[in-house]
Amino acid sequence: MHPPALVASPPGEYAEPPLVVDLDGTLIRTDMLHESAVRLFRTSPLSVLQIPLWLIRGKAAMKQWLAKKTPFDASLLPYNEPFLNWLRLQRQSGRSLILCTASDLRQARNIAAHCALFDEVIASDGAVNRAGQQKADTLTARFGATGFDYAGNALADLPVWRAARRGIVVNATPKILAQARDACAIEQVFPPERPRLATWCSALRVHHWAKNALLFVALFAAHQIGDMHAWALLVMAFAAFSLCASSVYIANDLMDLENDRRHPRKRARPFAAGALPVAQGVLLIPLLALASLALSVPVGPAFVGWLSTYFALTWLYSCWLKRVVLIDCLTLATLHMLRVIAGAAVIGVPMSFWLLAFSFFLFLSLAFVKRYAELHQPMSAGASEAPGRGYVSADAPMIQLFGVVSGYCAVLVLALYLNSEAIVRLYKTPELVWIAVPVTLFWISWIWLRAFRGEMHDDPLVFAFRDKASLLSAALFGMALVLGSQTLPW
Repeated sequence: MHPPALVASPPGEYAEPPLVVDLDGTLIRTDMLHESAVRLFRTSPLSVLQIPLWLIRGKAAMKQWLAKKTPFDASLLPYNEPFLNWLRLQRQSGRSLILCTASDLRQARNIAAHCALFDEVIASDGAVNRAGQQKADTLTARFGATGFDYAGNALADLPVWRAARRGIVVNATPKILAQARDACAIEQVFPPERPRLATWCSALRVHHWAKNALLFVALFAAHQIGDMHAWALLVMAFAAFSLCASSVYIANDLMDLENDRRHPRKRARPFAAGALPVAQGVLLIPLLALASLALSVPVGPAFVGWLSTYFALTWLYSCWLKRVVLIDCLTLATLHMLRVIAGAAVIGVPMSFWLLAFSFFLFLSLAFVKRYAELHQPMSAGASEAPGRGYVSADAPMIQLFGVVSGYCAVLVLALYLNSEAIVRLYKTPELVWIAVPVTLFWISWIWLRAFRGEMHDDPLVFAFRDKASLLSAALFGMALVLGSQTLPW
């Protein structure tokens, strides 16, 4: 196998028409321009404001500037594996391969070096943006009319197919495939993997919407479960919170693409795997946020305020705080507690000291569970740190200690609450509510035991909604509250 040439070879070197391969959307399941822009926003947000100034100088100049500002690891990109395997077979058969892309030359050379398949790299060079007709003209001047075969995927590739001898269509829509067939003889077709409903649900993290059930905690704690108006408002608040959370989940995924691609499970997330385009994610973020705001306004100004606080803090967490040791877990606990506070604001009841203290310590313990679970995987594999976080594997025992202590503090707060005057006013048989104490103690211990065994989901609350022992604990906890509210014959 020959190493990739990084300079153009003289015209006429290839005895047989070479196979020219497009990059974005063809060789890789993403677009380097979009990835570079997102990476720039993550590493230097203010630099994004310079993009329009560079665009004035030309698209090629902008791409070159972005490529210099955003180095990347080519091994982490989502490659189109079926097509890549076919290219390897073509290479083994003696076919000459050329990587030709509108992406910047710096990026194209990096990817070509990683693939070790290409004899030559042709790309945008800061002066010429080799896309569409410009790419067709470059290849025609280099190899002659119909002197090459071309593999592409997009509408911009039609002029290149018209200039090619034969075409290979990769990951294209039926309409583009039909147009490509009109442009030249098609040698091979690699059908697209269209995103399914499950793909979008995964991107929106629909399964995480269950966490927004915390909005209803204040309703039950205030013993107002018969208030239908409150239920209606909370359902709207639930929908608003869910859309808001999804917008931030997408932003978090886009900001964390490279770290997710290093993770054994997170690499399968839609944006990390290239199942969904980065550009669509960028568009969805404001759309979901605006839809969330539209739903929140009828609920009331107090809820809008808490939802806005949650949105701002989550963005701060995604952009910065999740990489700050300990502060990240305190922030996660606060974000979960904000759901409880927002729910109380919806129905107009004050948050009690007991509920605030219990919620914070409980959610802090779960935040440490999340970090411990993220550390456990690299620790088991012998890695020294968790990608994208401020922790090293050696921190795992301390994280475990912090988390268990926080969880037991929540149990202590619950026990003290059950010995307060408030319990006598709210419950007719308060001694039965004590069942909740050993149940909570068991559940905290169970969660941490599963985490210690390496059996914990990345999000402990999502794990709890699927775990039979956790669901049984929740049922027993609720039963204790119900029984305590009744006047029993003895």
